[in-house]
Formats: sequence, structure tokens, C-alpha cells
Amino acid sequence: MADELVHREVASPNWNERALPISMVVLHYTEMQPVTAALERLCDPAAEVSAHYLITEEGEVIRLVAEEKRAWHAGQSYWRGHRDVNSASIGIELDHPGHALGYRPFSNAQIDALLPLLGQIVQQYDIPRANVVAHSDVAPARKTDPGELFPWHRLAECRLCLPRPQKLELGDPFDNDGAFFLALERFGYDITNGRKAVEAFQRRWRPELIDGEVDGEIRAILFQLLLDRDRGRTR
Repeated sequence: MADELVHREVASPNWNERALPISMVVLHYTEMQPVTAALERLCDPAAEVSAHYLITEEGEVIRLVAEEKRAWHAGQSYWRGHRDVNSASIGIELDHPGHALGYRPFSNAQIDALLPLLGQIVQQYDIPRANVVAHSDVAPARKTDPGELFPWHRLAECRLCLPRPQKLELGDPFDNDGAFFLALERFGYDITNGRKAVEAFQRRWRPELIDGEVDGEIRAILFQLLLDRDRGRTR
């Protein structure tokens, strides 16, 4: 990674060797304040957690773990067949109070710093847009970060993640919820806890209403995402 995007380095001891090539980026929030507390935890051997980068609300980019190493950010997780998400991904933590400490919009300075960093990572490792995901996408039963206020649209405008489908060509195509869950699993989610998987999907793709209920709108959104993928439009 080009050092001009990194303001400083604080080496975390919490890493090991990768078992898979890099094919994903997972975005998190710290849910800790102040940022120094999050930084200390990410570098504490006893905590056994880390990430490759931490971006402060003021837009400072801090590198904690070298990209070629396996940071410990995703925990027990799953995405599109990968159960060792840590081995396949780069983890970026966003300094933020999270849902526990006063959930609020992400700062413009933070997102302005994230975009070029993410852009270089995506380009360097040829990461598909569909594999730039939220922690809640890969661990729906446990996590809600970075949450419904994260500005995915800004990333999508830069072609750094998939956009929310605007045109739902075929409406609601699923005959029953079982068909929806099979399609959700096909898209990439762990559906072991069905309600939490639906909440995660809603948080990412229909954040204005997160209730864990399968309805016609999210069925139509999921079908459009799969349709676009099958047509080769959404790499």
C-alpha cells in the first residue's frame, strides 16, 4: 500500500500468516471512545483483536497490521463460501461510537480518507465490488457494524462496492420465504440465524426499515442483485 495514504503506523502484535489470497475488504466500526482506547485494544495481545487499518473521525489513517498478514478483525464469520474471512480479507476499522455509545452519521473527513485507501486496495488485489462488505454481512448473528448510517452510496459512486439496485425489473419473484433464504445464501450470507441474516441484508440494502421480516421489497432487491450478478454486471 502506498505510504502517502497512511499518516502513521502503530504496529499491533495481533496477526498471523494468511491461508488464503486477499479477495475481500471488511468494514467495521470501533464502538469505543476515545479513539485511543480503540487503538490500545487493537494492539493489546490479551484482546486478540486487530485490523489492518484504523481511520479516525478526523481522517487520520493508521496502519496496524501489514496487508500481507492475517489480522484478527472478523471473528467467526462467513461470506460466499469462505469461513476463514480473516485470511481472505483486509479489515478497516472506523473510529465511531457505534450503536452502544450514540450511533450517528460517519464524518465526511473519515469517508474522504477511506475512499482512496479502499480504492488502492481494491485495485491492487482486484477485489470484486461484491466483496467489499460490512462486518454485519459476514457475521450477521453477532454484529451490526458499520450499520445503517454508513454511506455505502459514496463508495458505490466510486465503484468501490455494489450500489443499491434502483430498478427492480421483475418485482418479487419468490414463491415463499424458503426460496428467499436459499437465494440469500446463494448471494453470500450465512443463513443459520434467518432473522439476523435478514436484518443484515436490510441494514445493507434497505436501511430505512430493519425489522428482520421478509417482505416483497427485500425479495425484489435480492433477486435484482442476483440477476445483475448472473448477467456479469456486478463484479
